[in-house]
Amino acid sequence: MTITNPLLLQNPIQLVDKIEPDYVVSAISQIIEDNKKAIAKLSEQSEPDWNSFMRPMETIDNRLSKAWSPVSHLNSVCNSEPLRDAYNKALGLITEYSTELGQDKTLYQATQSLYDRGEALGLSSTQMHILKHSLIGFKLSGVDLPKDKQEIYSKIQSQLSELTTKFEQNILDATMSWTKQVGKDELGGLPETELSLLKANAQNRDMEGYLITLEIPSYLAVMMYADNRELREAVYYAYSTRASEVGADKGKFDNSSVMVDILKLKNEKAQLLGFKNYAELSLESKMADTPAKVLEFLEALGKASYGQAKEEFAQLQSFAKEEGLDKLEAWDIAYYSEKLKQAHYQISQSELRPYFPVDKVIKGLFEITSHHFDVEFESVENSARWHDDVKHFALIRDGKKLAEFYLDLYARSHKRGGAWMDECQGRYIDSGNQLQLPIAYLTCNFAPPVDGKPALLTHDEVVTLFHEFGHGLHHMLTKVDELSASGISNVPWDAVELPSQFMENFCYQPEVIAMLSGHFESGEPLPKSLLDKLIKAKNFQSAMMMVRQLEFALFDMRIHLSEPLDIDGIQRVLDETRAEFAVIPTPKFNRFQHSFSHIFAGGYAAGYYSYKWAEVLSADAFSLFEEVGVMNKEAGRKFLENILEKGGSQEPQDLFRNFRGREPEIEPLLRHSGIKAQ
Repeated sequence: MTITNPLLLQNPIQLVDKIEPDYVVSAISQIIEDNKKAIAKLSEQSEPDWNSFMRPMETIDNRLSKAWSPVSHLNSVCNSEPLRDAYNKALGLITEYSTELGQDKTLYQATQSLYDRGEALGLSSTQMHILKHSLIGFKLSGVDLPKDKQEIYSKIQSQLSELTTKFEQNILDATMSWTKQVGKDELGGLPETELSLLKANAQNRDMEGYLITLEIPSYLAVMMYADNRELREAVYYAYSTRASEVGADKGKFDNSSVMVDILKLKNEKAQLLGFKNYAELSLESKMADTPAKVLEFLEALGKASYGQAKEEFAQLQSFAKEEGLDKLEAWDIAYYSEKLKQAHYQISQSELRPYFPVDKVIKGLFEITSHHFDVEFESVENSARWHDDVKHFALIRDGKKLAEFYLDLYARSHKRGGAWMDECQGRYIDSGNQLQLPIAYLTCNFAPPVDGKPALLTHDEVVTLFHEFGHGLHHMLTKVDELSASGISNVPWDAVELPSQFMENFCYQPEVIAMLSGHFESGEPLPKSLLDKLIKAKNFQSAMMMVRQLEFALFDMRIHLSEPLDIDGIQRVLDETRAEFAVIPTPKFNRFQHSFSHIFAGGYAAGYYSYKWAEVLSADAFSLFEEVGVMNKEAGRKFLENILEKGGSQEPQDLFRNFRGREPEIEPLLRHSGIKAQ
């Protein structure tokens, strides 16, 4: 019997558990070949219009995207050597194909013709917006370059694709390669939930005692609570030197040369396209106009925050000294910060865990979403999943399904760290006038259930869940019918964080906390005494956190403004940035940059500032809810109609202005962060 390749079916995600590495390259090769033939026919049109050209092009793009999406996702959440090999080979094919399309002069001319005739053809503002940004995309793909330079560009794109993938894989391998088996006597200070996690780590590998890994729940358990300072130092060293020449793996997964090569190639690409550097290229498709404007924005935030950050760090030093520690080192920061927070506010993240069992949090998240955005949630049973932990839901409005999403919450081996939302498929109306509904992946790395107890979240993890769900709502609640602008498509990087950071604000509102919390044993909501402490502690060390994020953003922008740097040059820029704004001393051995996947493997190169840029928008957006009431349905409707439903159909500053009735202001961000004007 012939086995059908699930990746060649209409909806590969429906058979995600049947996708084998052997299917990947053959399916992607066939789809690319089919697409090229279809595009050749579309290119023969003398006077293309939207329905004869752009809609079929979106259908072609959609087929490849729907096949590639589950492969890319599985590579992140169920990584294996065979899948990794297949992924890398197929990624090379897709990169080559995408570059070829971006440099196709016939497609470019057809797009330009359609844009020029847009008014006469009666194209919508959304369609014109898509065409405008498609033309920018062609420019950034080198469509205007002579043939020999196009070949250089293609080679650069191919190399960058390989290198960024290698960077991420080195981090995963380095993370998985280190473990430390310990006895309970070495884990004094760890709360019961954290101890259970480390015990489960050992049991899952048929080992005795307790096992520390570099997965985030395990790492934080030690850094925040372990009284054993030598243990904290060992774990900090292992984590902060991952994928570097001084890592515990003795440089086996070293990203040093990978970073250097990525920066060199990005600079070459930028100059090939007529930009001075990669930072200029990056901002061509963002809200911010120039690198100078970004630096001015970041430095202004730094000046507003630095004095308070120094005060906060001095307070931490003083507290540690009172506790008997003469010199505060990097591996002491989280531990003494947690103790100081406990001393000031009588509250700790671990103490909050019992009140945030995962099912109660999800129920509350769904309730707040239903209240503001007029949707209901239904569990989808008996669908294919890639792991038993994964849950599948549908969004419903007025009895009709709007979207679906998969929720994958827990850390495990062979799963990339961090939290993210990704597209499975986007909303659009295809050439046959059929509506395709959006589907999202929502992924976190929380500590899984252990010892028969439900998974218990810290409040920080609740905030993370709301953040990623905000991205998901942006993707799923869109009303745009064109694939190229529905959901998060065509949304600039420095605006895409607006809905996610907006949703975080709800996690500190008493009305919402009451919906999210319920002790896993008694069901009692978070007591008012703890709630008051949680709200008071919201901005604990907020200035220290602000300058830490600014350190990352400034480092990112500065290395992409520079001439290509060698490994010492990368370190020098980071050291100089830290000297300007950092308040926490960093050990010489720290190799943070070697695992900075946002900029070396993700989409945030010369764009990490986007988090703070969008946070200005999100804080100001939420200030409307503060003015009219957190549960004000009219405010929710305005956010839905002006932001979430519009996707990438208009410029984000116009959408914000429509929502707020004015230009964004920075004051709400500083106020929400508890940073006093200097």
